[in-house]
Amino acid sequence: MSYYISPHFEEKLAIFITKNYLNIPNMRVPLILGIHGRKGEGKSFQCDLVLEKMGVEVTHISGGELESPDAGDPARLLRLRYRETAELIKVRGQMCVILINDLDAGAGRFDEGTQYTVNTQLVNATLMNIADNPTNVQLPGSYDATPLHRVPIIATGNDFSTLYAPLIRDGRMEKYYWQPDKDDKLGIVGGIFSEDGLSSQEVEQLIDKFPNQAIDFFSALRSRIYDQQISDFIYEVGLERISQRVVKSLAGLPEFKRPDFSLSHLTDIGNLIVTEQQQVDNHRLVAEYNRVLNFRKYNQSAESNHADTEIPISQSSTNGSQKHHLNNSHLTLETQAQVRDLLAYGYKIGVEHVDERRFRTGSWQSCNVGTIDAESDAISTLKQCLTEYSDEYVRLVGIDPKAKRRVVEQIIQRPN
Repeated sequence: MSYYISPHFEEKLAIFITKNYLNIPNMRVPLILGIHGRKGEGKSFQCDLVLEKMGVEVTHISGGELESPDAGDPARLLRLRYRETAELIKVRGQMCVILINDLDAGAGRFDEGTQYTVNTQLVNATLMNIADNPTNVQLPGSYDATPLHRVPIIATGNDFSTLYAPLIRDGRMEKYYWQPDKDDKLGIVGGIFSEDGLSSQEVEQLIDKFPNQAIDFFSALRSRIYDQQISDFIYEVGLERISQRVVKSLAGLPEFKRPDFSLSHLTDIGNLIVTEQQQVDNHRLVAEYNRVLNFRKYNQSAESNHADTEIPISQSSTNGSQKHHLNNSHLTLETQAQVRDLLAYGYKIGVEHVDERRFRTGSWQSCNVGTIDAESDAISTLKQCLTEYSDEYVRLVGIDPKAKRRVVEQIIQRPN
């Protein structure tokens, strides 16, 4: 199997790494390169290919290592790996980098249900400190005045908006959004099927049949082609003897003949994989995973539109009845659409209010309407609460009845 390296990806990494090893006067270079994009597009694999081609030594850190039952361990690990990699540069005389895979999964905060621990704070603070002082990274309890060699850090992830905002600012982290274009997909997928006799036209037709699938879909598709032969082999040997045949047999591993890699067969298998993906979507497992990200975008849009479309109160219309009338009628289309979406997901609706004094302390109180689970009652109930508490903050609350926790909190009315 031949591997394809995207020219854009290769150029971005090569420039970033080389720039960190140069000493250009009056130029500040970010120490961290954040490569982000949707799942399954081969961010980490492309990094491995480029770094191998450049002959760069890599120190790997997984996002799963950024949490520990012992406070301070992940931050100490980051400092230790950084110092070890700096020593490798000095001893071996070659480029080295630190590669942190899935940084957002280990140090990001996806919603109010994600626990924000001391370790998460220390990891963010440590990365910021290393980015600001790359030649002076100390271990806790000791101090070495000898300057270290600068070590570039590459971090991959899906959604860097979940990370601590000061960490990803431009002076510390350079961002690169990886989304393979049509030429990149043709090169990568063509490399996956390079030994299987598919022409470039057939590869292009295969990609066009599954235009919304990520790169890992086509790798999984090639693997699935061999399932029937493996199944026949298992039942030929016997389930009770398959372990000895594969692991301890002196005959070695079996060899399989080349399966059917025709475009029609690949399309049939691909449709089966897509059906399995849809089953996950139908059971709302993917929707549950992405729920907060979708609602966050929704809330930001609703907040912006709320500010843009708010009805101004003229200087002459300052009496209570006119102000009361304006607040009562202000229920934006975005809010109504959000209510419908929440109910469609099976969530319940709650409404809370607070006056200006208690707003500073977050002492919200529930409106006397209970929880709403019917669309027909939701809009009228919201308007009723806006009318009753026209001089206060009012917010919409989405509640997951199964997990018994809140999934969204959105202010839909502000006083004055």
